[in-house]
Amino acid sequence: MDWREVPSLSALRAFEAMSRLGGFSAAARELNVTHAAIAQHVRGLEADLGQTLVTREGRGMALTEAGRILAAALSDGFAEISAGVAQTRSFGAEQPLKIAMTPSFAENWLMPRIGSFWTKHPKIKLAMVPGYELVDLRRDGFDMAIRYGRGGWDGVDAEFLVSAGNVVVATPELAAQVPHGDVAALSKQRWLHEVGRAEPRAWLAEQGLEFPPEQKTEFTMNTMVLAATRAGYGFSLQGQALVEADLAAGRLISVFEAQSSNLAYYILTRPGMVSADLKVFRDWLLHVAGED
Repeated sequence: MDWREVPSLSALRAFEAMSRLGGFSAAARELNVTHAAIAQHVRGLEADLGQTLVTREGRGMALTEAGRILAAALSDGFAEISAGVAQTRSFGAEQPLKIAMTPSFAENWLMPRIGSFWTKHPKIKLAMVPGYELVDLRRDGFDMAIRYGRGGWDGVDAEFLVSAGNVVVATPELAAQVPHGDVAALSKQRWLHEVGRAEPRAWLAEQGLEFPPEQKTEFTMNTMVLAATRAGYGFSLQGQALVEADLAAGRLISVFEAQSSNLAYYILTRPGMVSADLKVFRDWLLHVAGED
């Protein structure tokens, strides 16, 4: 890297704050400098780069296309630096492993099994963070994510954990009304969906399972879909890994299934950033999934 080609870091920092906060004054307050200092840094940066980065728009400021490109790059770059600094500060300290996963996976697959990990490795602390947002492992400070999809994500190492073979499930009472695998009969039933989950709906459509809006009830989380399914309010499509305990106990019955070779749960880690404790947890996950 040739630092002679890089503008002043103070100027870059001032521009990043101004673009993120929307004005010179807000950036000046955050960086504890004057409004004039921020303006001078930005104008100097424009002169250095030979590009107009900011224009006045009414009483506010607006980024040009060149400004937006630089602002996005600086946001990512400073986030990487911040994450690296935080990781360095905590190096060697007893920090819990921060693991991201969907609430459904946490509740229905991981939590019934995690007791064996705690028994074998009581000194390894875990901070399990369920959520639906796609986290950036480095930027958001996560050690691992367990993600549902087809693999092939950029910037991470992904290992297959467990298949997400799809099954249509219902209570025994509802399931008795539909012959197993009868697509026409299923298409007439009440269906329960999670808002925004496009892949399961695409899978259903591929099987010929499409239904009018009045037959569908939507919920904001799949945990609510599962609760409604267990209560007998309708049929839902689930990854088999999420309902295996319900199927084994007879609380739910599979009425239609098809294995998908490219939809699965994957373990995501940062390349070259697997600590000894994280390796223990990763190996345990793979072992338990293999036993299943």
